Amino acid sequence: MISLAVAAAGWVGSSHPEITPPSNFHHLRDTTFHSDWLSMIAPRLRLAKNLLADDGVIFISIDDHEVQNLRNLGNEIFGEQNFVTSVIWQRVFSPKNSAQWFSEDHDYVLIFAKNKNTWRPNLLPQTEEMISRYKNPDNDERGPWTSSDLAARNRYDAGLYAITCPSGRVIEGPPKGRYWGVSEENFQRLNQENRIWWGADGNNMPRLKRFLSEVKQGITPQTLWFYKDVGHTQDAKKTLLKYVPFENTENVLNSVKPVALIQRMIQLATDAQSQDIVLDFFSGSAPTAHAVLEQNKADGGNRRFIGVQVAEPLRIPESKMKTIFDMGKLRVESVISEMKKEGIESLGFRVLKIDSSNMADVYYTPDATTQADLLTRVDNIKPDRTPEDLLFQVLLDWGVDLTLPITRESVAGKTVFTVAGTALIACFDNGVDETLVKTLATRHPLRVVFKDTGFKDDATKINVRQIFKSLSPDTEVKAI
Repeated sequence: MISLAVAAAGWVGSSHPEITPPSNFHHLRDTTFHSDWLSMIAPRLRLAKNLLADDGVIFISIDDHEVQNLRNLGNEIFGEQNFVTSVIWQRVFSPKNSAQWFSEDHDYVLIFAKNKNTWRPNLLPQTEEMISRYKNPDNDERGPWTSSDLAARNRYDAGLYAITCPSGRVIEGPPKGRYWGVSEENFQRLNQENRIWWGADGNNMPRLKRFLSEVKQGITPQTLWFYKDVGHTQDAKKTLLKYVPFENTENVLNSVKPVALIQRMIQLATDAQSQDIVLDFFSGSAPTAHAVLEQNKADGGNRRFIGVQVAEPLRIPESKMKTIFDMGKLRVESVISEMKKEGIESLGFRVLKIDSSNMADVYYTPDATTQADLLTRVDNIKPDRTPEDLLFQVLLDWGVDLTLPITRESVAGKTVFTVAGTALIACFDNGVDETLVKTLATRHPLRVVFKDTGFKDDATKINVRQIFKSLSPDTEVKAI
């Protein structure tokens, strides 16, 4: 199941969230456009909910114009009780002086859980700057520490007492209007455990020592994301230009998500130790796929990604790409190529597209069939389909993971596909004989599939199930 879904909900009337709206866009906004946009996004959100794991979560980026409508729609689909929070992302690093009213410097990221009771965000890793605040000036065996004020503003009647410093100086009580944060009894215990810092000369106001080894190993995520931490749109554009060699400036998308922004989502919602799947059903230039690869590189994870994108034509077709889908594909190829040069192996992805069935239309009424048609309808597979087409249809029909490793080999002169070792073996060649069938049966696959018209003769077709029943009785045999 999908652990994390990412969506850039886009602007009203756009089929793609990374396309810049027309100049008169704000004058066009009316009830019809709101309705069209909601009609577009609603089924995608419902599908995302169905695909999410029980502990899955969806992050949806949206601008100020539709955030309220999206929140209401999300409440309807996921349930108001599963709304987690609304994040503000600072998406630009300098004000737009051309703005008529305000420079719009932020977007929103709405977060809905499949089940808020079972989902919790991961802690964010501590930064080098945070860790550098911990020192060990007194060589405490517990390691580096930092100190915090012992006095607080909240009323605490047990926090009013005098303290004697190691130097002998008496502190009559906490600063005026404040209270010690612990009782006198607890203070004495902390002091005995060398958890109170009095300064190098033992004469300072007491402070509580907090050891790096004892603090929470991570940072609780906040709802305000600054561009210095998660990037801005100009960063995103530079990254896109780095990995996609555009021939025409007009094709460069104007509103691309930074890789660091989506990495933040991945850090919060997935684990390096798992095989979590990240889905982006508005893939665009593929920043989500890029972010998954970068996060796996950073923490050694094995996350997988699924990007869904309509082959929307570019403004100007180019030699290496004609559509936004091509753009994203080219970007992922470039990122993987770069990582492989850095010594990172086992990287790759598959491209699948929705198509019609591989099976020919054989549903004719008797009066529409002539004797001359019979021979043309012996083969039930469309003539323009490749063995790979047939293989992936079988994987879908059987519910086999489409990301499993696939090998192609020659066995007894025929092309044989092997999926994940013994998960599935397939041969769609013609002329399959009993020798090949017996060879494949000795491998004891979980499933095996042939083309119905691919057997050498009727005897082989009749005997194939008996051969597997004898040599590999647990194998599921299928012919298409």
